[in-house]
Amino acid sequence: MQYLLGVDLGTSGTKTVLFDLAGNPICAKTIEYPLYQPANGWAEQDPSDWWNATCDGIKYVITASGIDASEIAGIGLSGQMHGLVMLDRDGIVLRKSIIWCDQRTADECQQMNELVGERRLIEITANPALTGFTASKILWVQNHEPELYEKCAHILLPKDYIRYMLTGEFATEMSDASGMQLMDIPQRRWSDEILSKFNITKSMLGKLYESPDITGQVHQRAAELTGLREGTIVVGGAADNSAAAVGTGVVRSGNAFTTIGTSGVIYAISNDVSIDIQGRVHTFCSAVPGKWTVMSCTLGAGLSLKWLRDTCCLEEIKEAENLGVDPYVVMNTLAEQVKPGAGGLVYLPYLMGERSPHPDPYCRGVFFGLSASHNRGNMIRAVMEGVAYSQRECVDVFKEMQVNVQDMIACGGGGRSPLWRQMLADMYNCPVSTIKADEGPAFGAAILAGVGAGVYTSVEDACDNLVIKNSIQHPNPAAQKTYEEYYQLYKKLYVDLQESFKYLSRLPK
Repeated sequence: MQYLLGVDLGTSGTKTVLFDLAGNPICAKTIEYPLYQPANGWAEQDPSDWWNATCDGIKYVITASGIDASEIAGIGLSGQMHGLVMLDRDGIVLRKSIIWCDQRTADECQQMNELVGERRLIEITANPALTGFTASKILWVQNHEPELYEKCAHILLPKDYIRYMLTGEFATEMSDASGMQLMDIPQRRWSDEILSKFNITKSMLGKLYESPDITGQVHQRAAELTGLREGTIVVGGAADNSAAAVGTGVVRSGNAFTTIGTSGVIYAISNDVSIDIQGRVHTFCSAVPGKWTVMSCTLGAGLSLKWLRDTCCLEEIKEAENLGVDPYVVMNTLAEQVKPGAGGLVYLPYLMGERSPHPDPYCRGVFFGLSASHNRGNMIRAVMEGVAYSQRECVDVFKEMQVNVQDMIACGGGGRSPLWRQMLADMYNCPVSTIKADEGPAFGAAILAGVGAGVYTSVEDACDNLVIKNSIQHPNPAAQKTYEEYYQLYKKLYVDLQESFKYLSRLPK
């Protein structure tokens, strides 16, 4: 027998999953680690925690499954994007990693715009200067820890540090490197222009590979620590969302997935590079060689429904406890009793400001049209519809960019709700499906390993054979008509309230 290993380095923990060649998970292990916040708005993690979790996770799945390590044909890595890992000339970590959700770099983002120009930065890197991305973190270290930066010989992303520890190779791949804001995204290479203006030496960066390419082999010391066989191949792998796309079969133009977790992400594939100069959505290189992705991120998706649950739905929580079900099941039942349009109630899901399609830190959540006739069922449905409208607005931006979506996969916690999936189908005007597999990015990483090992001929062919749809929901024409009218109002409300949001931000709290 042969097997594939997918390792997904997340923010809360690392998930290691062993798959057979038919894509069935054989054994899985998640090991958690801490997040450090040395100051307000800062977020750091210790790379040694990631490595220990990887070693322990791999040892566990090999031992618990009872397989021989020689049967593992290849290893794929997936991980949180944008984190900064700095090593000295001896490969020793210089400081804790500044990770994706760290917000300390507002001044550095302004510096990036001054050095390159706002429009030129987007033309090259396909994204506006963002605090979460890696380049601004590098500039922060240059500005605030110059003596430490002088010692830096290697800059890696989180999952690529694991690659280095497994293989000794300093390497990365297109999808994750796209989020560093150091690449020429249309040309799929490091940008000499950007590196020169940011005073970053190209030799500090890893060698660029496509995601299924073999980047190295497990060396003796790593084999001793993990239980792997020395010489096992390690492929490029992918950033977390890119690996999730492979794991859900989103590998061809016209395919996309919607994830409704705390935030809401739509991820679509394009055969050609397409960049939104307004910076409303992100463009990255895809894990599929020679293809690109367009990705949106709305900040208050599942968070909005969680907020409503925790603040207004104590009765539903108690009922769920009595029934032995999740409170969201009870809340969904209430929302199903309300017709599309939520009885004339519209919700704007801007609890945390917004990122896509409105890069606006000042906007805030709104219930519009609230009346004495409304109850919690109306409010629950309005929140779900508002989140769906926000996703539809992002899809409309994709269409402006000539990235059209004909088939959508739904995943994440919100994707488990048939009602929410039906709303998405109605608003997108395309089928919305779920898939059988539920191992997320680890599955996509394992598929990429299989391509690199020669088990599968291509990423697309592998997904055709391994990714199986569970359910499909088609648009409802009657609901579509109602939603379209409310959607026009939803869009108008943001425009009408934009200046009021800014005014509110200046008022005493």
